Amino acid sequence: MKRFLKRVAYIVGAFLVLLLFIWIGFMGYSNNRLHQTMKLAGVASPRLKHQGFVFRDLNKNGRLDAYEDARVPLAARVENLLQQMTLKEKAGTLFISMAGMGREGKLQEMATLSDPTTLIMPANPELILRKKITHVNALSASAKDLVAWTNAMQALADRTRLGIPMTIATDPRHVYSFNPLASLPTEGFSKWPEPLGFAALGDTLIMRQFAEIAREEYRAVGLHLALHPMADLATEPRWPRINGTFGEDAALASKMVFHYIKGFQGDSLNRSSVACMTKHFAGGGPQKDGLDPHFEFGKEQVYPGRNFAYHLIPFKAAIAAGTAQMMPYYGVPMHQSKENVGFAFNEEMINGLLRKKLGFKGVVCTDWGILTDKKILGFTVFTGPGWGVEKLNPGERILKAFNAGVDQFGGEAIPEELVKLVKQGRISTQRLDESVRRVLMDKFRLGLFDKPYVDAQKWKKKVGVPSQIQQGKMIQGKCMVLLKNDAQALPLQKGLKLYVENLSKTEAAKYGQVVDRPEDADFAIIRVQAPYQVHPGHSMSNFFHHDDLDFKGKERAHLLELMNKVPTIFNIYLDRPAVISEVAQEAKALIADFGAEDEVLLQVVFGQINPEGKLPFELPSSMNAVRAQKEDLPYDSQKPLYPFGFGMRYGAIKQ
Repeated sequence: MKRFLKRVAYIVGAFLVLLLFIWIGFMGYSNNRLHQTMKLAGVASPRLKHQGFVFRDLNKNGRLDAYEDARVPLAARVENLLQQMTLKEKAGTLFISMAGMGREGKLQEMATLSDPTTLIMPANPELILRKKITHVNALSASAKDLVAWTNAMQALADRTRLGIPMTIATDPRHVYSFNPLASLPTEGFSKWPEPLGFAALGDTLIMRQFAEIAREEYRAVGLHLALHPMADLATEPRWPRINGTFGEDAALASKMVFHYIKGFQGDSLNRSSVACMTKHFAGGGPQKDGLDPHFEFGKEQVYPGRNFAYHLIPFKAAIAAGTAQMMPYYGVPMHQSKENVGFAFNEEMINGLLRKKLGFKGVVCTDWGILTDKKILGFTVFTGPGWGVEKLNPGERILKAFNAGVDQFGGEAIPEELVKLVKQGRISTQRLDESVRRVLMDKFRLGLFDKPYVDAQKWKKKVGVPSQIQQGKMIQGKCMVLLKNDAQALPLQKGLKLYVENLSKTEAAKYGQVVDRPEDADFAIIRVQAPYQVHPGHSMSNFFHHDDLDFKGKERAHLLELMNKVPTIFNIYLDRPAVISEVAQEAKALIADFGAEDEVLLQVVFGQINPEGKLPFELPSSMNAVRAQKEDLPYDSQKPLYPFGFGMRYGAIKQ
């Protein structure tokens, strides 16, 4: 036995020594790579004085070029810069890469084994200096760290040959839900409900006020491009992305999308705007069985109700609002064109429908990662969802998307493949320049060539303003939907004995005595999330709430047992519809929310805020009803428990 243990110890020791040598070698390589990369950086742009004005000499040639002069018309500035750009610089402009961040907002300068994300994404200097990429997608960070990092990224971009500034893109940051593939809450920002909550209120003035506040917070920390809104329609209740939509009604979604974009961009894109990339053209809602096309098992979009045109309505509103950019979805719109391929590869959908028929003239950027698989140390962790073109290599996928009418590639960093295609004559310089022009025009409109940096102190006056934080909380409460209120149980009076679950006891204690057993309480207040299951087949699907909408097993039994013990105020967070027939029957009162703090829920329960929301989608009565409905049709389940537009107020049903 001792001999066996010694052998095991030798083997483990040898393995650890091997790992140590691998780590030392890897860090040595990374350090050397960073050193060589930083040699490509030039000096920061000097300042030029001309006719009493000061300009940035971005190309460091000692004279004022048209693209450096804010007084020159935008089109002329774009053409002047375009003429000076190399093929490699043009190609780099047409990719938006995910970008990591170091501690406290420092640059992420090299890959490290301690942070697996650095093994997926190129380091910041690698992106900017080697690949000539000028658009990045920022990951989750505090407002303070974003200020430091975005300024550091701009400073590094300033040291490139032409000094082309960075455009920093972001997923939504004003919500509570965290999904690294969809939403990124930011410490310091005001917090608001999901888009579903705004749809529940249906108030376009509030919608625009939120968007204007979000715009100010984005620009204050150096963010310029919103990878939202979602103009998709939630006609298939099992789809995991519903929380980012404005529900299933095209008319309601259209007016919310219109004012959302106006709030972020203004009447036209300018130096105080945040550009909107509306998604996911031509509507990602009708997913077969509600499965999401981030994954191969959900690549099909189906139209059994022949209702494709219905899903275009909010995108028409986005175009009318002047959305700067548009993102096609991963899904394959089955049998809606000659070729069953994903939207980004489908020329009938992009050049034919979006550009020619609908008249969209802005930037078309693919959804993230459709060209390549994401790997860590050679192991694939995410398959590039290039559905319908799986057999094509990355270069061939670029060519097909370019021919379809795409300008830019999201979540990718392979401009060298585009360079090859141009050198081979498979993509003309004229076609390349067409896309580069569109992308550069937005950079100029946003004022990035003239003022790329944010003030390291003044941002605090725009971010986390107390009045805005309070306004966000108020809307969290007002948009809640009161679904049931037996015997006018709500609002509760203070001083009662309360049993709570998934709710802060400290907050609840401000309103009554919190007890440990439900049988000792006058009322129970419980918070739950809409039911979901983890769909098998892909590790990243854990971030997406798939499959059935009803409570099952122990969770269902616990809820019903509790409600039989004590009158229960049941609160459910609806990131998608839920089947709650049994719960609704037993609960004393039922409140739906779309993202809210415990503090806010209690303000609603105790009458300090009156819930005013109406359901932005119907709540089906059973899973059989869900399975029987058609993915592309709105409000079509049989005898829904609560129909679209249902909502009560204290004392009366809302009309």
